[in-house]
Amino acid sequence: MTNHSNSLSFVSRRHMLQTCSTGFGAAALVGLLAEAASAANSALPNGAALKKPHHAPKAKHVVFCFMSGGVSHVDSYDPKPRLQRDHGKPMPVKVERTMFNNNGNIMGSPFEFTPSGKSGIPVSSMFPHTAKVVDELAIVRSMTSPLNEHAQANFFMHTGFPTMGYPSAGAWAAYGLGTENRDLPGYVVLQSGHAVPPHGGVSLFSNGFLPGQHQGSILKADQREAIRNIRPRDPQAAQRRRLDFVRQFDQPFLEETAADAQVEAAIRNYETAFRMQSVVPELCDISGETQETHKLYGLDSDDTEKSAYARQCLLARRLIERGVRFIELSCLTKGIGAGGAANPWDQHGALKQGHGAMANQVDQPIAALIEDLRRRDLLKDTLIVWAGEFGRTPFSQGSDGRDHNPYGFSVWLAGGGVKGGTIYGATDELGYYAIENPCTIYDMWATVLHQLGVNHEALTYRYGGRDFRLTDVHGNVLKDILA
Repeated sequence: MTNHSNSLSFVSRRHMLQTCSTGFGAAALVGLLAEAASAANSALPNGAALKKPHHAPKAKHVVFCFMSGGVSHVDSYDPKPRLQRDHGKPMPVKVERTMFNNNGNIMGSPFEFTPSGKSGIPVSSMFPHTAKVVDELAIVRSMTSPLNEHAQANFFMHTGFPTMGYPSAGAWAAYGLGTENRDLPGYVVLQSGHAVPPHGGVSLFSNGFLPGQHQGSILKADQREAIRNIRPRDPQAAQRRRLDFVRQFDQPFLEETAADAQVEAAIRNYETAFRMQSVVPELCDISGETQETHKLYGLDSDDTEKSAYARQCLLARRLIERGVRFIELSCLTKGIGAGGAANPWDQHGALKQGHGAMANQVDQPIAALIEDLRRRDLLKDTLIVWAGEFGRTPFSQGSDGRDHNPYGFSVWLAGGGVKGGTIYGATDELGYYAIENPCTIYDMWATVLHQLGVNHEALTYRYGGRDFRLTDVHGNVLKDILA
């Protein structure tokens, strides 16, 4: 209802549902989910929503470990001896403009690298636990991005576009393949402790123009209520009667709209929210996990940041067991080093302190997730993606920090049909530019979708007169890293 010039005008029910469908999803406890995958996808009128994969999948689930702020590749998975040898000398090549343009000389890594695993891949001393599972990793050393600023680069990493309004990779996966569990969302974003959304905010997890049930649902992993008001105040029988009553009006209206996807999404969200009241508290109750499991992940750590991230990793495993398609984990910080809450890996100064603290937070829990999934025979069905939005410069900012570097950096993938113990691509001897097999974020997501059984060029959605896709009009599957 609106009020203009002291007169009242009423909006129609159809207009209300169309314009507020995502709001209905939020009111329904952000339970953004379709029914079982086949039922959900067959009802969607637009694009290439899949009833089944395009080809036999190697993975069923994705865990996206997003290292917000930009991890330094030359301090983690891409050692450069020349940086140590020429530490303090001027850069011998042209230096591109950086974010703050306060550029110093060559800066050697404060971390040591050790050949690890049977593959002998060198891993930084920041990651002693991950080094033990390095034979499961395919490390891409030649990733690039066209963007050098956090918010734009975050959107690009999540959606393939540098601005808000486009679906996140998790939304595309849920839209294309649905979920194996009708009681949980297809796309879940886990937070804990002091974690906040990266620069760009919750729009990074958006469904964009896809139906509203595919938006990321944020679960607070260590809160009494992982989703606000998830614990029912009324008996479920009473809620069920109310939902059934509302359905008597909703179903005819849906038919009148010719099964409008956004209207259907709003209706589905009520049902999902109702079912989530039972399954979410049970999901987040880890009291039944063994003490050995708690210790493996680091839940018993005195470092509250590590234990909080460990809970996310353990819940990721539990979500995988329950059939959730796409899970994103969130780093957290109290402002370690020069990084902020939204970009904790962003050390423009005090890199050794800040990167060391962040690595301590995520190293053991992520390695434990890989090991736990392997023990339970779930790693083969789960693709883990570890990435920041860009890398960092081989030269210093100030005395002991590094600025943003999008011209060449490292990400890694594990499980889900990936060839472990693999290095793909290379940067130059300074770690500045990707010079061997340079690849893009489009290539990374094309590879992820391929492992899920999806042809990235065929997973489209028509919006505004154009067929959109996660990889825009780009992307090649990185076949050399696949088993």
